[in-house]
Amino acid sequence: MCLLIDNMCHRKRNDYKIDMAIDTFWHESIVHKIGKVLIKDVGDKIFKSNSANAAELKDNIDKTGLETKDLKVEVEGDKVVLAGSVKDKETLEKAILAAGNNAGIASVDTSAVKIENADQPDSEFYEVQKGDNLSKISKKYYGDPNKYMVIFEANKPMLTDPDKIYPGQKLRIPALKK
Repeated sequence: MCLLIDNMCHRKRNDYKIDMAIDTFWHESIVHKIGKVLIKDVGDKIFKSNSANAAELKDNIDKTGLETKDLKVEVEGDKVVLAGSVKDKETLEKAILAAGNNAGIASVDTSAVKIENADQPDSEFYEVQKGDNLSKISKKYYGDPNKYMVIFEANKPMLTDPDKIYPGQKLRIPALKK
């Protein structure tokens, strides 16, 4: 195909409009197809610069409405370090997702976080794969695709629509209540 395009460009060199149309087509194809594949980091792009900023990240976590006022945020390269206290495991797990599902962040360290009510079961974390949807993930973890709303509710407010998840995104998978 490149050869065909190349021949067309050489054959039609005098026709500037055809050359521009071909160049535009290939540029848009590269940006829209290859560009998506080559993106290194997934997640929201919340930082004003190319590097992660602790204040912007803390603002992003606070916007979720989680009770994280006592949570401190530091950024060390591509790692977020959370410190302080949270009311329960669910709040911590959601704060991890709010911090970690951002472009430029590879890991979240919570070793300096105190959980006030730690008697809840731990949730599992799942990385969304290409072709996944919440029903498919629900079937994998719960054996029932109709329990997808459990996963959706467990990931609110980071998720706003059960149909809007993306490859590379981390989701919280809570244990089913008995």
